[in-house]
Amino acid sequence: MRRFTSLLAVAIVVCLLSLPQFALARQPKKYQVTGTVLEVTKDYIAVDKAGDRWEIGRGADTKVTGKLEVGAKVTVEYQMSASSVDVKSDGKDGDKGKKP
Repeated sequence: MRRFTSLLAVAIVVCLLSLPQFALARQPKKYQVTGTVLEVTKDYIAVDKAGDRWEIGRGADTKVTGKLEVGAKVTVEYQMSASSVDVKSDGKDGDKGKKP
């Protein structure tokens, strides 16, 4: 009986320790872009990276260290997130009932 109680206690402890790992949602990867600031607004930062213009959104919670101004060299860390998803039909369902 003691052995069963010990095994049950160990199983409960293992389950309780693993719960926080399941509760955390997977976060998207973080990326960086380094270049010269072309434009700064309250909503986004435009950066020139090797001739390409990168516009990266920002909010009130965006952490900025140093003086952010046009012409400054910066490294911006960002994450991608979907603003909308439009699922397209593959055409297989719409062909039911049609004769060739």
